[in-house]
This record gives sequence, C-alpha cells and structure tokens, in this order.
Amino acid sequence: MTWILNRFQDVLDAFRIVNFLAPLAIRAYLAPVFFMAGVKKLQSMDSTIAWFGNPEWGLGLPAPELMAWAAALTEAGGAILLALGLAVRWISIPLLVTMGVAAWTVHWQHGWAAIAETPESAERLSAATSLLKEHGNYEWLTGAGEFVVLNNGIEFAATYFIMLLVLFFMGAGKYFSADYWIARRYRDRPRPSSAA
Repeated sequence: MTWILNRFQDVLDAFRIVNFLAPLAIRAYLAPVFFMAGVKKLQSMDSTIAWFGNPEWGLGLPAPELMAWAAALTEAGGAILLALGLAVRWISIPLLVTMGVAAWTVHWQHGWAAIAETPESAERLSAATSLLKEHGNYEWLTGAGEFVVLNNGIEFAATYFIMLLVLFFMGAGKYFSADYWIARRYRDRPRPSSAA
C-alpha cells in the first residue's frame, strides 16, 4: 500500500515542473479585471469621487478624493504590475485592501451572489425579456449574451480577494515574471560584509 501511495505522490510531484502555470493564470485573469476597473474610474474621476463621497446615493466614504484616486491608481497600476509579474507580492497588499473595502462598502448588503437567482429576480427577468421582445430588437440586444438581473453581491470581490491572497503567498511564479528574473539575478550575489 505504501508503494502505491508513493507512486501516486511521485506522479503529483512530477507536475511541479509546471507549477508556474497557477500564478501565471491568476495574474492573467486578474490583470484585465483590475485594469478595466481602474481605467473606468480614472476616465470619470469627478463622478468616481462624487460616488465615493456621497452618503445618500454613493458610498459615503471619508476623504473621497483621496480614496477614489487611491483605488483607481491601485487598480490600474496594479494590473500593469500583475501583467509584468513585477512586485506581485507587494501590489497584492493594496489590491487586497481595495477588494476588502469594495466587498464591505459596495457588495456586502446584497449577500453572496453576483447574479440574482431568486424567484423574484426570475420574474423580473421574464418581464424585462417580454418587454424587450415586444418593443425592441431582442436578437440584437442579446447577440452578445443573455440579460441577467445583477444582484451585486460579494461573490466576485471575494473571489478576487482569494486569488490575490494566493499571489501574496506564492508570488508571481517562475519564468514568466519579472520578479523571478530579478530574484534569480540577485539571489546568489554575495552580500557586503557588515564588519567594520
């Protein structure tokens, strides 16, 4: 039995040669997500600041100008760093904070699901579909995908948070990251002596 378990472990261990694929895939997934979110905020910064600060129809955050710029630059700049695989563990920290704030201030009150799947949302979607079929060009409207009722829960923010947490602990991965090549170049250099 031990022999069989050891052979199974050997098979699993053989896959370590491609263990760079996991952090590479996470970075490739997250980079466009954060880039689009950051650029959208930057393109309409006045509206973003107003939304961050307004307590009636926005988030009601303190120092909305600072918070809006910090979020936008963290997302857009973080996306570039993730794509390059540069300072990935470091940029994961402010991105984790951004996702935590987003989950708490924007999505928490809506529960878990990003897309609503309740009987009430199904009824609303059915009514909207009927209206669009009767009064609109439904085939054109749904040509790029079906309509959904957005619940806006924490599902996506939590998923991105978990992915960033993995990058924080694992790093950018081998071969396809600047972090790997920088570390490889400087890791084995002798450190200066501290003797006086």
